[in-house]
Amino acid sequence: MYSNYTLNNIPERTKKPREIGWTMAMDKGMSLREVEDFIEVCGPFVDIVKLGWATSFVTPNLKDKIALYKSANIPVYFGGTLFEAFVIRGQFDDYRATLDKFNMEYAEVSDGSIELNHELKCEFISTLSKQVTVLSEVGSKDAEKIIPPYKWIQLMQAELSAGSWKVIGEAREGGNVGLFRSTGEVRSGLVEEILTKVPFEKIIWEAPQKAQQVWFIKLLGANVNLGNIAPNEVIPLETIRLGLRGDTFNHFINQHDLLSLLDK
Repeated sequence: MYSNYTLNNIPERTKKPREIGWTMAMDKGMSLREVEDFIEVCGPFVDIVKLGWATSFVTPNLKDKIALYKSANIPVYFGGTLFEAFVIRGQFDDYRATLDKFNMEYAEVSDGSIELNHELKCEFISTLSKQVTVLSEVGSKDAEKIIPPYKWIQLMQAELSAGSWKVIGEAREGGNVGLFRSTGEVRSGLVEEILTKVPFEKIIWEAPQKAQQVWFIKLLGANVNLGNIAPNEVIPLETIRLGLRGDTFNHFINQHDLLSLLDK
């Protein structure tokens, strides 16, 4: 864990490269200069970067941007909406060629914007998993489409079995669909039911809002996998993970030990 000085009673963070405790950051169109600055400040805390939805289609200097992330040992991948844009046009083979063209090592398979037969989605996952590491997303971007908990579990289990390395719980970049109500409030019963059947280390929870990040960290600890984090929120998130922001300040401290210290 990167730190500038010593504090006791800090929760232990997994070390990169890691299996759990991931922070997935969202790049929605940063310039090369912004990426350089982002890496300088946040590189130690970022595990992977998503080039949001289909922004990579219109991003100038795309190869240079990907190279910058890779030079910092930060994997990068195209958002799932780009996969859907290729598939809906019958261009799955072109999508695979695009992954090769840009030397991508990860891909996201989603169906948040299109209606996709789930068996076919799993076939796409299986095929792509022979080419890259697959992250698959469960949940709809349509706020009116409510998926019951048992269905989330079935979909996640099937996609992991098909070859997904991890599954992503949908929330969009705003954090107001899928796992969350339109207000941003966590659908807590849904999350807790998912966790009875799907290992927490296999899930990346999209949680762009601070209150959502706090909720997951209090439920699952400092090393919960969180995604769709804005670049300027990566370091604030790390302080929440470590109990160094008011929202989790007391969560990781043994109150009995703290009171003993204060009495001295």
